[in-house]
Amino acid sequence: MLNKRRVLGAGAGVTAAVLALVAGWQAGAQENTAAAAPDRGLYEVHGADTATERTEVADTGVDVLGVRDGAMEVVASPAQADTLRAQGLTLDLAGDWAQLLSDRSGAGARDVRDLSVADFPAGDEGYHTYDEMTAELRQATTDHAAITSLSSVGSSYEGRDIPVIKISDNAATDEDEPEVLFTCNMHAREHLTTEMCLHIVQRFTDGYGTDQAVTGFVDSKEIYVIPSQNPDGSEYDISGGEYQGWRKNRQPNSDGTVGTDINRNFSYKWGCCGGSSGNTSAEDYRGPSAASTPEVAAVQAFVDSRVIGGVQQIKGHIDFHTFSELVLWPFGHTYDTVTEGMTQEEYTRFQTIGQDMASSNGYTPDQSSGLYITDGDINDWMWGTHKVLSYCFEMYPSGGGIDGFYPPDEDIAPQTSRNDGAVDILLTNAT
Repeated sequence: MLNKRRVLGAGAGVTAAVLALVAGWQAGAQENTAAAAPDRGLYEVHGADTATERTEVADTGVDVLGVRDGAMEVVASPAQADTLRAQGLTLDLAGDWAQLLSDRSGAGARDVRDLSVADFPAGDEGYHTYDEMTAELRQATTDHAAITSLSSVGSSYEGRDIPVIKISDNAATDEDEPEVLFTCNMHAREHLTTEMCLHIVQRFTDGYGTDQAVTGFVDSKEIYVIPSQNPDGSEYDISGGEYQGWRKNRQPNSDGTVGTDINRNFSYKWGCCGGSSGNTSAEDYRGPSAASTPEVAAVQAFVDSRVIGGVQQIKGHIDFHTFSELVLWPFGHTYDTVTEGMTQEEYTRFQTIGQDMASSNGYTPDQSSGLYITDGDINDWMWGTHKVLSYCFEMYPSGGGIDGFYPPDEDIAPQTSRNDGAVDILLTNAT
């Protein structure tokens, strides 16, 4: 192999044949590099050590999976990877994203995708499909009719109901009690969060009358749970019995692409601050306008409806995501702690409660923008519009690439009950 020193050392006497050999080697190396790069690769990105630098990574349109041990885990195209390298970052290719999905689904031995499959891949059937989730909610209201009420906040793009269950000692009556909202499955592939919301439903229904803490909260609060804000995307993510790695909803865009990141589509500070993308192909595409997705419009309308006599009844909120094991609070659209819509006293309250919750479950507490800037997300909207004490939980695991989104179903029980103490802390402080 010719190296740089040998070529330069040849000087003017280098032959045309040698030059041709060098050119051919360089072209072959470029071709082999391109061939080795998958259409979408899972990369570890090193060198983005600050929130500002991580925001610059996110702005390239890559799919940011998480941050751990000083590295960002992203899914990127070859062009996006080249852009990151041009920024001076180091990228380590961890695998072909499509192949990793196939391997995790146990689909390697199947030559043809079976589109009739309507469940999670073999071994992960402990997770709930949309139909199984709605059946669980209906069963909870049947078994605990006095303390539950099941309704819908609206419909998804493909027409699926977005169910909400109310749990309170007099569920049929709108009492003058503080309300708390738990929302899950904003991003399609984050199925563990649906299980988190179903666990909250199970705990506060089956435990009523026997568990003293549960009974006290049900008697003194009105608890609302929305287990899936993105049912279309969630169902698509397991279509054919294989994981698709899908994040967005399933609403078509004007250019033929599909999907909006509904956690960049909320109305407060929508598209304001470089924390979302206007590129329809980007994983954090914010949509053509604020609340342009029916899912976001439905959730916002529900929360708006809880303003009674000019006072927002919902006092506390957690939106569950995966993964990274974090407790995050507003604002995401700015690095500032004290800013428009946030006083020092308000920020300190967010921080104190957030740290208490993180101490209970072993997560890491931080302001949302401590990772990277986001705009148009639900937590900023809940606080910025309604002054609701709103948190984002990034659940188990702390990292792990594709496995971070698809932990085995044996992890459901320990990782949902892990948040019982944090849920109770929020309920206690929602006044």
